[in-house]
Amino acid sequence: MNKETEYGWYLCLDGEKIVAGMGVIENDFHNRKDLTPNVCAVYTEKEYRCKGIAGKLLNYVVEDYKSKGISPIYLVTDHTGFYERYGWEFLCMVQGDGESEMSRMYIHR
Repeated sequence: MNKETEYGWYLCLDGEKIVAGMGVIENDFHNRKDLTPNVCAVYTEKEYRCKGIAGKLLNYVVEDYKSKGISPIYLVTDHTGFYERYGWEFLCMVQGDGESEMSRMYIHR
């Protein structure tokens, strides 16, 4: 990666309304600073959930980064079952900055 990438936000719009989004940052506030870049802040508005929007955005982010020669990418979550549907694999547990509980780290290769 040579410490060069384009971090930023990916959004899904319904007209001019933001209905879903996620970011990509260097580190999502955890102790594994070597695992980068990280998808963060995955969110879909309640009335737009269960329509595949987040999955499509996740796939878009993965493909966008692969097209830039950046793979794998990572994310931290407490959810199980959701990310696996989109090709993410559990990698390890990580300690969040200032957190007492460990969180799940996933990888997409």
